[in-house]
Order: sequence, then C-alpha cells, then structure tokens
Amino acid sequence: MTPTLVLVLALSILIGLSLGVLGGGGSILTVPILVYVAGFDAKEAIAASLFVVGVTSAVSVISHARSGRVMWRTGLIFGAAGMLGAFAGGLLGGFIPGEILLVAFALMMVATSAAMIRGRKNKQAAGTDSGGAPRRMPLGKILVEGLVVGLVTGLVGAGGGFLVVPALALLGGLPMSIAVGTSLVVISMKSFAGLAGYLTTVQLDWSLVLAVTAAAIVGSLIGAKLTGRIPETALRKGFGWFVLVMGAFVLIQQAPADLQLILAGGVAALALAAVAVCWLFIPSCPLRKTNRHRGDASRHLPA
Repeated sequence: MTPTLVLVLALSILIGLSLGVLGGGGSILTVPILVYVAGFDAKEAIAASLFVVGVTSAVSVISHARSGRVMWRTGLIFGAAGMLGAFAGGLLGGFIPGEILLVAFALMMVATSAAMIRGRKNKQAAGTDSGGAPRRMPLGKILVEGLVVGLVTGLVGAGGGFLVVPALALLGGLPMSIAVGTSLVVISMKSFAGLAGYLTTVQLDWSLVLAVTAAAIVGSLIGAKLTGRIPETALRKGFGWFVLVMGAFVLIQQAPADLQLILAGGVAALALAAVAVCWLFIPSCPLRKTNRHRGDASRHLPA
C-alpha cells in the first residue's frame, strides 16, 4: 500500500464523518481528495464522489431510520424527482470541460461555506402540525425542489446534503432532525442517478473507489457515535470555514499559472478586510464577542 493511498483512505474517513455528523458535506470533501491527492481528473472525481456519497448515505440512513428521523414519503418522492434531475446533470456534465466543472464546484463550495457559517434558524415549530407531528410537504413542491437540487448535484457532484437539508427544513418546513435523516435517503437516490449519467462518458478505477467508499463508511459510523457529543454549531461553523478555504484553493488552482499568486494575495487581502470590517463596524461580530467574553471572564477571576 503506497503512502498516497494511505493518505487518501485516511482523508476519506472525513467524508463519512461529515455525513454522519452533519448530514452532508461528503462530496465537498470527496472531489478535492480525489483530484489533488488521488490524481483523478475532474470528471472521474465527480463521478466517483457520487458513488462514494451514495453508498455512505445509504448506510448512514439506517441509524436515523431506527430513531424515527426519516420521513419516507417525502424522502422517496423528493429522491425520485432528484434522480431525474441528477441523471440529466450527469449526462450534461460529461460534455462540459473538466476545468469549468471544477470552477462550478468551487463556487458551490463557497456558497455552501457561507450557508454553514451563517447557520439556519430553528424551524422546529414551523415544521410540525398542531399535534406535534412533522408536517407533510406538498407534492408539487417536493417534485420541483427535487428536480432543481438533483440537477445541480448531478452536474457538479456537490451540494447534496447542504442543498437538500435546507430545502427540506427551510422551504419544506420539516424539523431539522428529520430533515437530516430524510436528506440521506434523497442523497443516496440522486447520487446513484447522477453516477449513471456520468458513466455513459466516464470510466472509474473501481478498486480505488471501493476502498475510498469503505473508509468513508467507517467514518460515517464514527460520526454516528459522535452525534450529540460535539456542539453542532461549533462543528458546523468550523467545517464551514474549512470548506471556504478549500473552495478558494480550488479556484486558485484552476486559474492560469501567472495569475495564481495574484489571486492568492487577493483572497488573503479580502479575508483580512472582512475581519477588519467585522471587528470595527459590526456590533454582533463573533470576533468581538469572543474577545468580550474572555474579558468578562477575566474580570471574575479572583485577585
């Protein structure tokens, strides 16, 4: 076993951890790992990520189903519509240059990171009926949202959980815990449909893909054990910043060689400017809150 393969498998555990703990983020990690560590080209990495995430999600959904956190009607209908969109996206992606797909993937990473860092409002009350049971989404809404989300996922191989969970929780009104469990059903269904579309034009190294999948499944089982033990907000925001850095890295890598250093400097300057604006002009800035809390704690220390 080569050092590169060991590194790929070790990193693949993070794919399962993300799915097990957050209900999404698998493809966000899988594509960069396969492109920049395993040496896959863009289309192979996207196709392989759909298989890895599809199988891992199918395994992860078992524990959620046992706990009653899966709304099967919504998940199966949403997933069926998503399969149509994902298959169309996979077919279309086979004819788009890999460089463009990676840029689209990186933009999806940036959008995903912003949503994770910002967070979501709790829709528990809005997602239940008067008896406290989860409210059913209208059939038409499920079909439209499933088609759109499936198309995006099949095309760029990303945005599975982090598009499905907000669609189910924010637009569909499902409680967050049920939205996460139900999203895994949707992700597995449309991932396999997107893979089918890509396999019409792409061939995979199945031995490596299966090894990555096995490592991701191990990570998902670990993630299931960690659920509830790690503060969800801290984990989500930390992962969001990581995804933002990875998205910027992918964008810089796709730029012409003579512009990469300039872009890296520009990204660093924007990051510093954002920190300065947050610190100086935004009263609710997390940086200022952290500093203030530390100051308050120090004032209460015994002299």
